[in-house]
Amino acid sequence: MIKMVDLYPQYAEIRAELDNSIRKIVHDSAYIKGEEIGELEKNLANRLNVKHCVTCANGTDAITLSLMAIGLERGDEVILPAFSFAAPAEAVILLGGKPVFAEVDSSTFNIDLKSVERLITPRTKAIIAVHLFGQPCDMNALMSMVRHSDIKVIEDNAQSLGSICIMDGNKRQYAGTIGDIGCTSFFPTKPLGAFGDGGAVFTADDDLAERIRALASHGQRYRYTHTYVGINSRIDTVQAAVLLAKLPLLSHWNTMRIEAADRYSESLAYIPEVKIPKKSLFATHIFHQYTIKVSADMRDPLRVFLNKAGIQTMVYYPTALHLQPAYRNICGRDADLSVSENLCDSVLSLPIYSHISGDTQNNIYSHIKNFFKK
Repeated sequence: MIKMVDLYPQYAEIRAELDNSIRKIVHDSAYIKGEEIGELEKNLANRLNVKHCVTCANGTDAITLSLMAIGLERGDEVILPAFSFAAPAEAVILLGGKPVFAEVDSSTFNIDLKSVERLITPRTKAIIAVHLFGQPCDMNALMSMVRHSDIKVIEDNAQSLGSICIMDGNKRQYAGTIGDIGCTSFFPTKPLGAFGDGGAVFTADDDLAERIRALASHGQRYRYTHTYVGINSRIDTVQAAVLLAKLPLLSHWNTMRIEAADRYSESLAYIPEVKIPKKSLFATHIFHQYTIKVSADMRDPLRVFLNKAGIQTMVYYPTALHLQPAYRNICGRDADLSVSENLCDSVLSLPIYSHISGDTQNNIYSHIKNFFKK
């Protein structure tokens, strides 16, 4: 079986360093709040050229903490894409806010800023820009849109850590460091993945960083002094050690993914029925997912055909958020979300990871080619 992701080769590259680090943690019994956590936060902040990094338990908590830190109140509206994973909408609702679903671009799959502009009201508290599949949104245009307002921008950078946005003056800035707050996930399959769960929040704002750090520790600025109503959200020391070992290789592994995506595109471009992913002009694409589009009537048959050949694929995402039973009647939305709905019927993500071989990709390509020749 050709898996969507094979993470073992990453471990093989760092085995000696990582095994030694974990042995040290076990020897010291420093499983919670070990020194590796502070080191990870420092190294991540330096790597992304951002002032503050605060780690937490997972990517969903990172979004939740961000919304708590900006003071989301009951009834406040948060604009986010209809074509995305559910975590941002979930966090908004659980805090009493109202998600408002925007349309996405049919080529990049990211939030459509014209749709965002239509949805802004006096109740809009924030916009969550989800950098989907490894490619950031047009952050230059988004930040210009909100420049003279009180609307906060939160970047969900769980799938695009290490990708770069092209800003005014050709300034290059890492995704997740441009808005008021950036969030990421260290779920094992993410660009920088742990051996379990983990997440982080990034910001240049001293006050927001202090608030997020306290909110993640039961609202404590100092031990047993609860300044805020907070939650318990922390990464454990073993996961921090894994990430510390992997971080120096993030750029290299991202480059390997980009090269793998280029190999796919060079081959699949010759199959008329397949639309390959589009690279935007305002950001780099690190291809957390390599997602093609095929006609809605052929997508599922293609997936079945590949599965029978021992090739895993995934559909990210089969149902747009505004059509999900949990959110359907309690959220706002743009009038026309047909792009999001159509994407759910036509997208298909192929296996991609840093160490995928050209031979494996050629095998996948050959099966896709044979399917459309039938």
